[in-house]
Amino acid sequence: MTAYPPISEQLDDLEAAREEGRRKMDWAAQHMPIMEAVGDEFDANQPFEGERIAMAMHVEAKTAILVETLADGGAEVAVTGCNPLSTHDDVSAALDTHENITSYAKRGVDDDEYYEAIEAVIDLEPTVTVDDGMDLVAAIHEDYPELIDGIVGGAEETTTGVHRLRAMDDDGALEYPVFAVNDTPMKRLFDNVHGTGESSLASIAMTTNLSWAGKNVVVAGYGYCGKGVAKKAAGQNANVIVTEVEPRRALEAHMEGYEVMPMADAAEVGDVFLTTTGNRDVVVREHFQSMKDGVLLANAGHFDIEIDLDALDDLAVDRYEARDGVEAYEMEDGRRLNVIAEGRLVNLAAPVSLGHPVEVMDQSFGIQAVCVREMLENADEYDAGVHDVPDELDKEIAEIKLEAEGVDFDSLTDTQREYMGSWDHGT
Repeated sequence: MTAYPPISEQLDDLEAAREEGRRKMDWAAQHMPIMEAVGDEFDANQPFEGERIAMAMHVEAKTAILVETLADGGAEVAVTGCNPLSTHDDVSAALDTHENITSYAKRGVDDDEYYEAIEAVIDLEPTVTVDDGMDLVAAIHEDYPELIDGIVGGAEETTTGVHRLRAMDDDGALEYPVFAVNDTPMKRLFDNVHGTGESSLASIAMTTNLSWAGKNVVVAGYGYCGKGVAKKAAGQNANVIVTEVEPRRALEAHMEGYEVMPMADAAEVGDVFLTTTGNRDVVVREHFQSMKDGVLLANAGHFDIEIDLDALDDLAVDRYEARDGVEAYEMEDGRRLNVIAEGRLVNLAAPVSLGHPVEVMDQSFGIQAVCVREMLENADEYDAGVHDVPDELDKEIAEIKLEAEGVDFDSLTDTQREYMGSWDHGT
């Protein structure tokens, strides 16, 4: 397939990188009680012994804890990045020291290198896939269909990946079962809302050194991620404007106190534009033409297609690096439109971005880990296609988190449980 080298063969000062990567991972692990509990179970029971797990993820410290947890549970693991700018090379190098892990993830690769690394991961001939964005699953189906019979199943982390999987499933093209981890409550309610909201705004603030207070912040899309961005921006005293194409979500944003308008109108008044739709061409040529001087353009969706950078480049008479991670596009009339992190996933691709908070990803990766366990333990129950995460797995992770936080909660009595499960209790 490919001779693409692991990260350990690509770095100059390998030992220093490994040491720094391990330091980052140790810090994350201290704040991940769910992964600690799940890891202790996996280490004791070795549920993945003999399995080969292929992963395409954002390879940074929190993700590394998931990768090691699966490897410590007995699996042979190969991992690469799912975004050219989201890998931390030192963390990737630290992972590559584990006897059961080969890491091909490297920051700043071009398109060819990105897909060569995915092919290197596929060389493992996986029995399970763990994906973020579905590039790994797509590559297997398109280029290595002969491997599909040996794959028990997979898990998909993010909104965009689940959208792609469902479209593939609707076309009858998805040939093994995959859990839609993104769609489970423990992922949507915390990772998408709090994680995306906090980390996107923090990354933009650290990259630009600008305040949110008093700015008109345009949030494109009012799904779970958009809700989180809007909520956190409003909490930092920004004026939030929401754009939507789905009438019920537009109404929801309106009822929650945000100004709702078409992007064409928002383009004239916005100071910061943050896309969270998972779709393409959300901010386009006609919008650039009416924007104010100095606006910030950023994307919190998985792929760099929400802001039409080709059109922006075509309109610009000059283009230069205004700050590390900020590209200024100067228009013919002197206006400057500033794109952060090349329009890629801003909370992971900006120069000082760290992704979602550790505590948030502890919950999401806990779900990923138990989904892999479930897929292998009960493979016969899942046909090819997209599957919801079993509710008991989601509750399992929530209960671990509550216990770690010292939070007690009520349980249904037998009488209440019988009542809720019955239809014959009338007035």
